[in-house]
Amino acid sequence: MREALRRLKSEGLVELDAHRDARVSPFRAEEARDLLEIRRSLDPLAASLAAERRTNADIHAIRAAAEGLAPLHPHPSVEQLVAHRRFHAAIYTASHNDLLIGTLEALWDKADRYRLLALRTDPGQDARDQKAKEHEALVECVALGDSAGAAEVMRKHIDTSLGATAVWRLGHSDTDDGT
Repeated sequence: MREALRRLKSEGLVELDAHRDARVSPFRAEEARDLLEIRRSLDPLAASLAAERRTNADIHAIRAAAEGLAPLHPHPSVEQLVAHRRFHAAIYTASHNDLLIGTLEALWDKADRYRLLALRTDPGQDARDQKAKEHEALVECVALGDSAGAAEVMRKHIDTSLGATAVWRLGHSDTDDGT
């Protein structure tokens, strides 16, 4: 238990006081912003590399992940969240850059709580439809080997992502914890 708490603390997810009481770290606008800034650079890089380096097996995995994908509603099921992550992980994996894949997976872990914060607000059907189109465009760009197109679609995807919504929400919140 101690080791788990130490790891969560090192990842910034819990705070430990002098008596070793643990509590979930509050949402921080700066952390959400930092995560978004890094993902604005790394996700398009992964998509670009995926388009350049993908194998037939990668294309199959990306298409299979896209089949189970639906834009997220305010109260998604665990299966819907897993499907979303599986899709992005398939793109990351197709980059064939282990360091980049590991970095993006770690960022995804850290950003999950901000995604859930953003899901408290329904962006509306138009935004969900746009996300679905972006996912379809990512699949096609990667499959066709269009690295510039894949990077651009991913950049737009990140700019309107749940992480971007969390940054906006925290920046306009009266409290530091986003509630």
